[in-house]
Amino acid sequence: MTYDAIIIGSGPNGLSAAIRLAQAGLSVLVLEGKETIGGGTRSGELTLPGFTHDICSAIHPLGLASPFLRGLPLERFGLKWVYSAAPFAHALHPGESVVIEKDLSAAASALGADGKRWQKLFAPFVENWQALMDDFLGPLPMPPKHPLLTTRFGMVGGLPATALAKLRFRGERARAAFGGMAAHSMMPLNWLAVGGFGMMLGVLAHAVGWPMAKGGSQKIAEALAAYLRELGGEIRTGEMISSLEELPRARAVLFDTSPKGVLTIAGDRLPGGYARQLRNYKYGAGVCKVDWALSEPIPWLDADTRRAATVHVGGTLAQMAESERAVWQGRLAEHPYVLLVQHSLFDGVRAPDDQHTAWAYCHTPHGSVEDVSGLIEATIARYAPGFRDVILAKHAQTAAQMETYNPNYVGGDINGGVQNLRQFFTRPAIQWNPYRVPGDFDGRRAYICSSASPPGGGVHGMCGFYAAETVIKDLG
Repeated sequence: MTYDAIIIGSGPNGLSAAIRLAQAGLSVLVLEGKETIGGGTRSGELTLPGFTHDICSAIHPLGLASPFLRGLPLERFGLKWVYSAAPFAHALHPGESVVIEKDLSAAASALGADGKRWQKLFAPFVENWQALMDDFLGPLPMPPKHPLLTTRFGMVGGLPATALAKLRFRGERARAAFGGMAAHSMMPLNWLAVGGFGMMLGVLAHAVGWPMAKGGSQKIAEALAAYLRELGGEIRTGEMISSLEELPRARAVLFDTSPKGVLTIAGDRLPGGYARQLRNYKYGAGVCKVDWALSEPIPWLDADTRRAATVHVGGTLAQMAESERAVWQGRLAEHPYVLLVQHSLFDGVRAPDDQHTAWAYCHTPHGSVEDVSGLIEATIARYAPGFRDVILAKHAQTAAQMETYNPNYVGGDINGGVQNLRQFFTRPAIQWNPYRVPGDFDGRRAYICSSASPPGGGVHGMCGFYAAETVIKDLG
């Protein structure tokens, strides 16, 4: 059989590309190397039977905000979103957390003197969040649909996160809360445009919240796959592709892989200049990821910390800036920034009755083989003494082990490559249409649809959607 398109990889982008192609009436086959689909949206019993842990992504505001995903009937295929009482909390000092409410006015009230400044910063974008997301998650190099709004956002978000926080806020609580959001970028907080990551996550916190998928992130992949099959698409698992010769006949091949994966599978078919750009593609910091089975909830000194599923165990803005700077210098700070999620407080199916789960990582140097789970636990215990006493079991993965588990996480980089100002506009290579892969593929056309293409990392499916739109145009 000859397919119209074959997608290598079943992450959210690969499945989104397949769905869009199937919606256009094309025959589609998805090939996944692992025995389960999902890429960054997999879940499993990593610690003890009955405890469900998200292996990579855990909280999904972009799953709600994505212009493509929010239009799909995923609820019909079992996807349910669960919300915590507040989108996130920031552990500032032992016994003091900053809890950011979804309601913008309520969040402002909790920030005291900086409350009005917080509201003034975010309100224009929260009110127009759908238009903003259409442009923020839009294809490059196309001009924005809402240039005035996007330009206004760019003038703010183009600043370093440290500079923006200090410019807009006077107190350490608001500064730290903003810095904790910006640190999701996995880049130093004093780099240009890192403030944009904090801005976007803040807008989403107040516009749609930071939800989780009930029962695990795997449910997102399963819902996408079920819809794809309803449209007539096929999925095969356990088929790791190492060369184009292993593929069935097809008019188009889409890579839901890193640039390194494209080189591995099709390197001898690529033009020299394009292959050189893929080899020079920059990957960022890695992560050391830890999951715990717990006998009871995390014993936070500040009980309000339990109101949020996501907790930034970050300390002050200065401490986070040092932590993220240290990683890029090849070392770890004494007090690393830890991103933590306590799913089971809000999603009761994640753990047996009266028991709980926790998920966390800290950023580490690229490719690190060091297990820093002990340091992560010590950092959490500063804000929750007795944390170690409630641990029943744990599962840790170093940055190097993250890549072994998923080859797309090169060096443990779960974001698909550095998303700094330069590579934001040139991922994965400098060319007019970033989704087309040039080369001689025996009459087939090739494309890249992973988070190494615009608009970059996150569970939003837009990289796959735009790659599919290019395929549809090229195949006529």
